[in-house]
Amino acid sequence: MYRERKGDCRMRYLTAGETHGPQLTAIIEGMPSNLPLTAETINEQLARRQKGYGRGKRMQIEKDAVQIVGGVRHGKTTGAPIALVVENKDWKAWTTVMSVEEIEEANEGKRRISRPRPGHADLNGGLKYNQRDLRNILERASARETTARVACGAVARQLLAQFGIKIAGQVIRIGDIEVERRDMPIDELMSVTEQSPLRVVDPQAEARMIAAIDEAKEEGDTLGGIVETIVEGVPPGLGSHVQWDRKLDGRIAQAVVSIQAFKGVEFGIGFEAGKLRGSRVHDGIGYASDRGFYRYSNRAGGFEGGMTTGEPIVVRGVMKPISTLYKPLQSVDIDTKEPFLAQVERSDTCAVPAASVIMENVIAWEIARAFVEKFGGDSLEEMRANYENYMEQVRRY
Repeated sequence: MYRERKGDCRMRYLTAGETHGPQLTAIIEGMPSNLPLTAETINEQLARRQKGYGRGKRMQIEKDAVQIVGGVRHGKTTGAPIALVVENKDWKAWTTVMSVEEIEEANEGKRRISRPRPGHADLNGGLKYNQRDLRNILERASARETTARVACGAVARQLLAQFGIKIAGQVIRIGDIEVERRDMPIDELMSVTEQSPLRVVDPQAEARMIAAIDEAKEEGDTLGGIVETIVEGVPPGLGSHVQWDRKLDGRIAQAVVSIQAFKGVEFGIGFEAGKLRGSRVHDGIGYASDRGFYRYSNRAGGFEGGMTTGEPIVVRGVMKPISTLYKPLQSVDIDTKEPFLAQVERSDTCAVPAASVIMENVIAWEIARAFVEKFGGDSLEEMRANYENYMEQVRRY
C-alpha cells in the first residue's frame, strides 16, 4: 500500500553572488541519488535564458557555463548537496569596484551610487540595510541572480523528466501586441518557440513585436509583457489542501512573482474568472476506464484546492518593463537630497523572452520539490517505486 512520505523529504536551494562579482553559486539539497546529471543539461537552460531579441550588451559578454563542483560523480547524483558555479566573465572589468578587500574611499574605481533608480530595489534596500552605496543593493537585486535559479531549475527538470513530465513556455504578449493563440502538442510548442527570437508561435505578431522593441530602444525606453508556462504529465495530488503553505499553486505563485520585474501571476483562465458565472468557470469531472478521472475542460489551469488535478498546469506571469531607462526618470540623491535624474546601468530593452525561460525553471523547481515531498526516497529507484505504487492506487480508486 502507498503511504505518503513524511519527515525529511525536503528539497531546497540557496544562491549567492553579485551581478559583477566573480561568480554565481548555488547549493541544492534533497535531490535523490542516481539521477543522471551533466553540465550540458544545465547549460542548455542557461543558453536559453540568454537568448531573445531585445537583450543588451551583457549577453554578448557572458556565455554562461556551469561547473558542477559537488554532489555528482560519474554522471549521476550521489545524494549529497549539489554545488553549482557559474563564472561572470565581466568580472575582469570590475575587480576593483567589486573587491572583497577594503579600498580607499577616494578611489574613483569604487563607482559609488547615490542616486536610486525608480522601479529598482536601490532605495528600499539602502534604507533596510543602512547602505550608503547603493551598489551594495543593486549588485544582488539584479536579474543576473536568476542565472543560478535557472541552473537549479534545470536540475529539477532532469528529475521531472524521469517521470515523463514535460515543460514548455511561450511569450503571449509584448507591450500592447498579443499573439494569436494556437493550440498544439507540447513537443510542437517547444520546437516552434525555440525557433523564434521572441519565443512566440505567431510570426505576424512577432514582426510587430520586433518593430516595437526597436522603437522603444530608439527612444531610450523599455517593454514588458506576459509569458505562459505549460506543464504536462503531472500526476494528481501534488500539493495539499490541509495547510496554506502546502498549496502548490500558492508556492508557484510566490516563485513566479519573486522573479525580478514580475508583478502578477494567474492560473488557467485566471483573472477572466472574475467576469464569468460559475457555470462557465469550473471544470466538469468525467471518468473513463482507460484514463481514470479527468476534467472536461481545464479552466482551473491544473489545480483545485491547492493540488494538481492531473490536467496540464497552465501559468501566466506578467513582467513589467525593465526599470533601467536610457532616458532616466526623476530621482533624489541620498547624500544631498537634491533632485537628479537616476543613474543608468547597462540594461536590456526587452527581456520578456528570457523571462519565459526563467519562469519555466522556477516552476519546474516547485513541482519537483512537491514531487520529492510526495514520493520521498533517498534514491531515484526508491522514489520511482513510491511513484508507481501511488499511481496504481490512483488507478484503482
